[in-house]
Amino acid sequence: MTNNFYAVEYKLYTIKDGERTLSEEVTAQEPFTFITGFGTTIPEFQLQIEKLGKDDDFDFTVQQANAFGEYVKERVVELDKQIFNIDGKFAAEMIYEGAIIPLQNADGNNFMGKVTEVGDTKVTVDLNHPLAGCDLQFQGKVIDCHEATNEEIQQMVNSLSGGGCHGCGGGGCHGGCHGEEKGGCHGEGEGHCNGGGCGGCH
Repeated sequence: MTNNFYAVEYKLYTIKDGERTLSEEVTAQEPFTFITGFGTTIPEFQLQIEKLGKDDDFDFTVQQANAFGEYVKERVVELDKQIFNIDGKFAAEMIYEGAIIPLQNADGNNFMGKVTEVGDTKVTVDLNHPLAGCDLQFQGKVIDCHEATNEEIQQMVNSLSGGGCHGCGGGGCHGGCHGEEKGGCHGEGEGHCNGGGCGGCH
């Protein structure tokens, strides 16, 4: 199978309850790049882009079922605040309302969550992908496409093995978690859940 390299610029609009909102803009100066066959994009996004050539424009919508699924209330969980202690002290500089944080469950799976509330003893975390419950409309242009070189493939392999984040053709760096890991971090030792890095599910 041939691995093809793509670079695209686009505007991403989320569509929810009939409302259309500009969610993300990727420019030609800093395009979104991916190589087919590595699973670093939404499958439907890749299928649409693969039909195109260099300098082709595109405008297509990925339904939520083929993107990040429905928003599920049960994927909002409460975690013990002490899990986020580092050296015996709560990591307030990293754990605050609105923060996107990397988490790990008891099976060692990494995923991302958004802090929605910090209470006296609990931290509420939303494990839904930020774009869950939305249809995604992409409008943009293919900047480059060619058969991936051995060097490009090796760079991709190295980046994946290092836990790098490669976006997803919509939604950026959120690990694609869908809440099967309900229960969030396990508290083996202080500071087990740390900030920084992407923490994507690669």
